[in-house]
Amino acid sequence: MVELLSSRDMERMRRVGSAASSILQQIGEGIEPGMRTRDIDEATQALCRRNGARSSQFGYEGFPGRVCVSRNHVVCHGIPGEERLEQGDIVNVDVTIELDGFHGDTSRTFLVGDVKPEARRLVEAAEASMYAGIEAVRLGGRVGDIGAAILAYAEPRGYSVVREYCGHGIGRRMHMKPQIPHYGVAGRGFRIRPGMAFTVEPMINAGGAETSLRADGWTVVTRDGALSAQFEHTILVTEEGVEVLTAMP
Repeated sequence: MVELLSSRDMERMRRVGSAASSILQQIGEGIEPGMRTRDIDEATQALCRRNGARSSQFGYEGFPGRVCVSRNHVVCHGIPGEERLEQGDIVNVDVTIELDGFHGDTSRTFLVGDVKPEARRLVEAAEASMYAGIEAVRLGGRVGDIGAAILAYAEPRGYSVVREYCGHGIGRRMHMKPQIPHYGVAGRGFRIRPGMAFTVEPMINAGGAETSLRADGWTVVTRDGALSAQFEHTILVTEEGVEVLTAMP
């Protein structure tokens, strides 16, 4: 069953979404060449404490970080460590926090210093693909509308959309039903109803869509070594329409 949020629950989701967005924005402001991915993890911990929140990711099924940091050809679930960011990198930071019993999830791919034009175009396309998916959300529509819109934006521009990982319902738990694939056929899939909260988070590759999982059991990389970029928002569906809960302040 898909949980539908009450009006009180929606207010809590708005608060946690705003806090997650603020944390991600502050992290992004500090990203620079030479910093360790572990520095991003430590900044996340400090910002969570400042906001009275906790990292939803830390310890989830054994995940060792407080945030996912995915650099260049890492698609998602990168583990923070001693790896240093370099001039020209792109890096996705995925923040999920819990506040007052509810979870907010958002990510963004940042440019590290001056990057090559093709890397910048990929990042821009990833963000636009996410918004294409969000704009396809309609009361009474279908989950397939979201993935169809993402494909329609990304593929004609020469990019591929990762199939193995998807968006998800969110609320009292970080991962809930329904799943939100980033590919699909318009008019198919679960019907969108008021009270639903879920993420839209397409992973867009410069090369093929195929991925591989590293031996650590978490880090997902592009199989061909091409760059990958991702953006993510938590959205809420109400009787009045669609709200982006993690929009940048």
